[in-house]
Amino acid sequence: MQITVVEDTFRLKQAFVISRGSRTEARVLTVCVEQDGIRGYGECVPYARYGETMASVAAQIRNLKPPFNRQELQAMLPGGAARNAVDCALWDLEAKKSGKRVWQLAGLPEPGPEITAFTLSLGTPESMRSEAAKNAHRPLLKIKLGGEGDLERLRAVRSGAPNAAMVVDANEGWTPESYAALAPQMLALGVQMVEQPLPAGADDALLGMERPLPVCADESCHDRASLPALKGKYDMVNIKLDKTGGLTEALLLRQEAIALGYEIMVGCMVGSSLAMAPAVLVAQGAAVTDLDGPLLLGEDREHALKFDDLGVHPPDAMLWG
Repeated sequence: MQITVVEDTFRLKQAFVISRGSRTEARVLTVCVEQDGIRGYGECVPYARYGETMASVAAQIRNLKPPFNRQELQAMLPGGAARNAVDCALWDLEAKKSGKRVWQLAGLPEPGPEITAFTLSLGTPESMRSEAAKNAHRPLLKIKLGGEGDLERLRAVRSGAPNAAMVVDANEGWTPESYAALAPQMLALGVQMVEQPLPAGADDALLGMERPLPVCADESCHDRASLPALKGKYDMVNIKLDKTGGLTEALLLRQEAIALGYEIMVGCMVGSSLAMAPAVLVAQGAAVTDLDGPLLLGEDREHALKFDDLGVHPPDAMLWG
């Protein structure tokens, strides 16, 4: 078994802005695991919010000592971007060696398309109204907020896209007072839920707080070990493979979260179709799917995921799985 990791860069269609900063390109790490002349691929997006850099994650991957299988990998690396790329590459490798699709190997029903959110990045009310109008045909918009003027931004988006369903991502940018003040007004504007309104380290303020607008844990939920601390604070969890450390843990997190009564959101970092492909399996039947990374790119992988009126389709075997 041989493992290689390379950096790839994909140009974005336009600058992508959240409360923590902006970017004009997606920088990803592509992992190839080769065994017996067969190659499996995976992709990850190192995230500075979790102390990751391109160099540190690449080093984690290069320091692995093959051979190993997916189960052994879970103990060799912590959850995060490095384990995600390798885990997904091992799933792809196993599928190619067995002649089966990953969903079959995982004992899942055959997947179908899922309606995905389309993200509007943070901007002025005028710019967000313009972007909303351009994307008013989409069934679900995800609105990046996180600071003073959020209600004006949201009203502008609603005027630009009067019929679209909406969810909001505050990216840890609110206070308890912000949530309490904004929640009723957002409900009146048709917002269905808000993602991570408070910083992950300060979300105890949600305990016992009335939540008229459902709250989804993103930065506060990484894997199954995160779940006990979410009790009484959140109504939904956002599963991202770069947080769980791959498809293996993501499927287990999904199963346990559902058993505990949480609704499921499946999200992504800004990456290519290769990063989204395994997440489409996790997103089957989810309350919210947010796998729009490829729609934000100005360029993508070969055999890219198909997006149409039915949503994001499962990957072609030529891409992954």
